[in-house]
Amino acid sequence: MNNPNKPQPPTRNQGQIVNQSNHTSQSNSRNNRENTTNIVQEIKDSIQESNYLKDYPIRTLVKQAELLGYHLKAEKLETNQIRKFLDAINQIKYILALDDDERIKNAKTEEEKEKLKFSKIETEIVLLKPKLAYAAARQKAVKPLNEVMSFAIDRVKTTQDFYRLVQFIESIIAYHKEADSSRR
Repeated sequence: MNNPNKPQPPTRNQGQIVNQSNHTSQSNSRNNRENTTNIVQEIKDSIQESNYLKDYPIRTLVKQAELLGYHLKAEKLETNQIRKFLDAINQIKYILALDDDERIKNAKTEEEKEKLKFSKIETEIVLLKPKLAYAAARQKAVKPLNEVMSFAIDRVKTTQDFYRLVQFIESIIAYHKEADSSRR
């Protein structure tokens, strides 16, 4: 049940009366595609403003994650599809947390340690893209998530960037879940 005191994320069609003719389903489909394109492009534009994902402003990240989370729910993306991606990210976080690399321990500078830590996870981060592409090929509703996350992954060049990616996917999942619970 919707909480009347909680503001709902803005949608393009708010306040519009939908024509109940035979063309309604075609019109809604076109509006959904346009809405997807707008949300995805807005996020990509925000991320593109810098070379590093860590520079993606956190307040913008949260607002755009909310829009995307609600949109993905409206597109009927199942939570398990997003969770699979989060599981892969959590495996990378685990690899990063392991303190078993002597080269990192023996690094002389913090900059050298940072580079070595990132080199430990870079391959796994890049390989997230084909996993998303596969999921998007299997389920159309994954496509916007694939497009946004693939673009974000291209900006991950340091461990700080990786942690910003983690914040982004966790925020999307949280709002996707909120959209689910607000419909009950």
